[in-house]
Amino acid sequence: MCFMGKTVPETQEDDRYLVPGLIRGIEVLQAFTPERRHMTLSEVASAIGITRAAAFRVVYTLERLGLLVQNRASRAYALGPQVLRLGYGYLASRDLVEVAVPQLEALRDRTGWSAHLGLLEGREVVYLARCPTRGSLASVVQVGSRLPAHATSMGRVLLSALDETAVRALYPERRLPPGGGGRAATTLSALLAQLRADRARGFVAHIAGYEAGVASVAAPLRDVSGQVVAAINLAAVALLTREGELEGPIAREVVATAQGISRALGWAG
Repeated sequence: MCFMGKTVPETQEDDRYLVPGLIRGIEVLQAFTPERRHMTLSEVASAIGITRAAAFRVVYTLERLGLLVQNRASRAYALGPQVLRLGYGYLASRDLVEVAVPQLEALRDRTGWSAHLGLLEGREVVYLARCPTRGSLASVVQVGSRLPAHATSMGRVLLSALDETAVRALYPERRLPPGGGGRAATTLSALLAQLRADRARGFVAHIAGYEAGVASVAAPLRDVSGQVVAAINLAAVALLTREGELEGPIAREVVATAQGISRALGWAG
């Protein structure tokens, strides 16, 4: 169960505390859209329903603050770089676990599989969240568990986002450490080939990778810049699924959820 904060509705008594100029400035910023990226002063005034003179004071203030920029040739305004800074500040304030858990719970409920969230630290995957299935036990990992990245579905997803130079730096030895279930790559060359295939596929699906008898599917999470910052997976008892289902409908569920979480983190892909 997740406990989220509530926004207290504004009452009429609070209206006297509103700052009209601030409201008007925000309305001007919100008037710019992907379809309407540039506007003249007259177009700004018309968009928010004020006079040209009133719009001038708002636009002048926003320009001085770097929230708007003007093309001196066309006289049209566009959003300025300080708007991006505000957006990054908002996105940075959103906790990854807080954003991901509701969608992981929904994924768990749709599939009946356990759902997890993890990130890469060195050669290990650190588990940040776990939404266990209400049915049979599928995995023994707990929040805070650290598992070898090359042997787990989430780890392979995260490693596949690195370039080969970075992977080689993580695994300078030609032979890799033991991987648990026996299905993991045992040499660096085998791992690099595996990661190339994982990167092209966009997800990782395997049976008995780290834990014997457990099937797993993982997909990457991206931030506002498009970088892979974490991964999610589903895990279930291998006897309850077939490889075709694992790489078909289950994989589609995981990838769709990963994309939904990524969009909540600001990714626009």
